[in-house]
Amino acid sequence: MPQINSINHVAIVVEDMEKSLHFWRDALGIKLHELRDVPAEASQVAFLPVAGAEIELVRPTTDDSGLAKYLAKRGPGMHHVCLEVDDIDGMMAQLKEKGIRLINEEARSAADGKRYAFIHPESTGGVLVELYEV
Repeated sequence: MPQINSINHVAIVVEDMEKSLHFWRDALGIKLHELRDVPAEASQVAFLPVAGAEIELVRPTTDDSGLAKYLAKRGPGMHHVCLEVDDIDGMMAQLKEKGIRLINEEARSAADGKRYAFIHPESTGGVLVELYEV
């Protein structure tokens, strides 16, 4: 049976990366691990590790991406919670069996080899949830 191992990250959608980094990095003192462009998701992501997890600041890089539409509709702020799982395919199958709506019918692969998929907020009480298999 698939299991959740940990919270991998909390993602925050931002309009201005430098302004956001001023708070998270400069004011709070959280070290910036990496700032990366993610063309597949039309985004730029800042990775800030905290106590075995990460805060990810996510900025859309195009005006027509899903993330840009999210930002235009809801404004900056909390975007999603990411749960690290030991078996993403098994977890997705288990969720489907229980009638949970998935955004991704199959896990996608990130550039770093991690596999991920999103669960629709309609099934989670309004929270976008990402599953990660490292």
